[in-house]
Amino acid sequence: MAAAWIVVLVTLVLGLAVAGPVPTSKPTTTGKGCDIGRFKSLSPQELASFKKARDALEESLKLKNWSCSSPVFPGNWDLRLLQVRERPGALEAELALTLKVLEAAADTDSALEVVLDQPLHTLKHIHSQLQACIQAQPTAGPRTRGRLHHWLHRLQEASEKESPGCLEASVTFNLFRLLIRDLTCVANGDLCLRTSTHPEST
Repeated sequence: MAAAWIVVLVTLVLGLAVAGPVPTSKPTTTGKGCDIGRFKSLSPQELASFKKARDALEESLKLKNWSCSSPVFPGNWDLRLLQVRERPGALEAELALTLKVLEAAADTDSALEVVLDQPLHTLKHIHSQLQACIQAQPTAGPRTRGRLHHWLHRLQEASEKESPGCLEASVTFNLFRLLIRDLTCVANGDLCLRTSTHPEST
């Protein structure tokens, strides 16, 4: 009986060697996976904390001498103008800049640190969910180009060249567009209908 089992095992090993390595399942996305759909609308409590934060940021800006050499967010920034597959990347860049600027503001102002605590926690959670969705997308496909490429380049350039005051003002005034229009659009996926295209503004 033992000899028979040895023959079976040897046969299996040889068969695997010929067939090559056993395919493994692809790793799942980080965290709890892609769950951006739950952000189709934020709770009243979350929106209230963001409104409080925006009001505090606007009051803070009144005490600062800030100006921008050019708009940080392109004048036609509307995720509905992009292909559905491009929208998460645009929102991720928008969120990343928003987090970077608001975290810097909280680090330099203790009053803002308190009021920004909950909004920053929410934004970080949204960002992590969005990154999981992006990681879950197929990597094959055309490179970023056209309108999306232009927008991402603008945000990157602004983050490097504009003053902290300009970035803080731009992020503050853009905050509810990010939360209500852009996040909702990505969360709705194919149900967020594209708008009619128009010439890109600079």
